[in-house]
Amino acid sequence: MITKEHHFYSNGYKLKAALYLPDNHAAGENEKRPCIVPNSGYMGLNAIYPALFARAMTARGYAAFGFDYRGFLDNEGIAGVCKLEEQVEDIRNALVYVQALPEVDVDRIGLIGWGMAAALVMVAASKESCVKAVAGLNGFYNGERWLRTVYSYMDFRELKQEIQEERSRFVREGTRLYKNPFHYYPLDPETNGVVKENLYTVTGYGQEISLEMGQSLLDFNAEEHVGKINVPVLICHGKDNLLHPLEESLSFYERLNCAKELVILDGKHNDFMFDKHPVFQTLVNSLSSFFEKAMS
Repeated sequence: MITKEHHFYSNGYKLKAALYLPDNHAAGENEKRPCIVPNSGYMGLNAIYPALFARAMTARGYAAFGFDYRGFLDNEGIAGVCKLEEQVEDIRNALVYVQALPEVDVDRIGLIGWGMAAALVMVAASKESCVKAVAGLNGFYNGERWLRTVYSYMDFRELKQEIQEERSRFVREGTRLYKNPFHYYPLDPETNGVVKENLYTVTGYGQEISLEMGQSLLDFNAEEHVGKINVPVLICHGKDNLLHPLEESLSFYERLNCAKELVILDGKHNDFMFDKHPVFQTLVNSLSSFFEKAMS
């Protein structure tokens, strides 16, 4: 895979990015390639899952474009502020930038959203006409509903009270509080094991996150945008996912009125997210087939 470093600006913040091309893409080649923009889930970095999808898709002849959200690594933006609505803005601005790249066929641009980004790319696709197809993988699509699945009734009430108190304090005092990144995003034991063994080894992963994240999670609902999605959609989900329940994807899929496909994977959340894992290969084959048909 050929990697070309880039950067673009999102709301004035400079974000690092990379254009990925197949190994056989010759220097100075005039051929424009279909381009996939894979997006990280919560706390994700381009070096982790976007690059993983890029390796898989460039091997199938696609270009790919990955980036890190504002506030992560040494990107501009306020460090550790993770708001879903702002990450949608970053994705939309990445799409604007991609259309200016000479290697990209602007009539064949697709989006992939992994984990939390599954919802983000659906909103982006509802707003950006350059998107010809979009895939949501192992996601949730209604933040409050998802939080209710991972907290007991009493714990969820306490969570909402804590979020409201922090919101009030921030408005009155103007200072941010930061905590462990999974304070509002509790991981199941299986996912936590993969995160500790594989993701924390990546430079920059695991920084503390501003408690503004809580209100952003409660507010975000991709289902409100479903009526404006007019391109083919692929929904994939691990049947034994304990972090984001399968019902989240099934609920969103049922609401879609566009051309759509559903793939249930024989896996959990991120237990299969490795280049040579057979379940990941099944996922990539589904993605390749979907985008080839949707963008032909």
